[in-house]
Amino acid sequence: MEEKIAKIKIQAKEDLEKVENSRELNDIKIKYLGKKSELSSLLKEMGNLPKEQRPIIGGLVNEVRKEIEETISDKEKLFAKKELTEKLEKESIDITLPSTKIKRGSKHPVNRVIEEIEDLFVSMGYTVETGPELETDRFCFELLNLPQGHPARDMQDSFYITDEYLLRTQTSAVQARTMLANEEKSPIRMICPGKTYRREDDATHSHQFTQAEGLVIDKNISLADLKGTLEIFAKKIIGENTKIRFRPSYFPFTEPSYEVDISCFKCGGKGCNICKQTGWIEVLRFWHGTPKCT
Repeated sequence: MEEKIAKIKIQAKEDLEKVENSRELNDIKIKYLGKKSELSSLLKEMGNLPKEQRPIIGGLVNEVRKEIEETISDKEKLFAKKELTEKLEKESIDITLPSTKIKRGSKHPVNRVIEEIEDLFVSMGYTVETGPELETDRFCFELLNLPQGHPARDMQDSFYITDEYLLRTQTSAVQARTMLANEEKSPIRMICPGKTYRREDDATHSHQFTQAEGLVIDKNISLADLKGTLEIFAKKIIGENTKIRFRPSYFPFTEPSYEVDISCFKCGGKGCNICKQTGWIEVLRFWHGTPKCT
């Protein structure tokens, strides 16, 4: 049996010297170290040997097995390094080539308009205020002089979550919050763009839309200041040749009330299908001295 072990050792060494790649090395590994290898068979036959020979044969088998494992391990590292080098040479990257174009999204048109409005009013000394879209009845109605039973509180117009909370129907709630927070009673000049929600049965109206609302509180502020501000707003956002006009109007829940029109951006006031041949397009309403752009 000792001669058999020595023969296996010599044969394994010769086979390992001839190996040229990982696939061949794996075959050799199975041949000499696998469950059906000659070394494994010798270990199974040790039970037939005299007791005094078993430690000797077992030691020889383990010694040969260890030498073969070490040689195979060294070969595996060598082939792995060689294969990696070849792969890197084949897959070399030319960093001077143009990169793959990555598609990027763009800002939503509504967000772009909001940013333009904010930039304009900030340049005129206004602050931009925000508030929660899930609002309380107190801020959405009561603090705006809209008591229980008021037409503006009609359940047909509002998304109530509970008796106390609803999705805000207007950004005027932010005005109330801003005034309450102004403990110094200093002048206020602010805008509050944001989403609002109303239950609409008309297919031409969305249940969710965006308002940009403004509030100015100071001494000697008049309708002339409002008109001048809106003229600047229209010319900056719509176009330099834009004209505006005020029209007294009536709403069952506000008094006094006005509507603001701009000259049609398509026909310049001559009349077309967009302005319904009137030359004007309504863009603003304001009441209680509060303008709203929707």
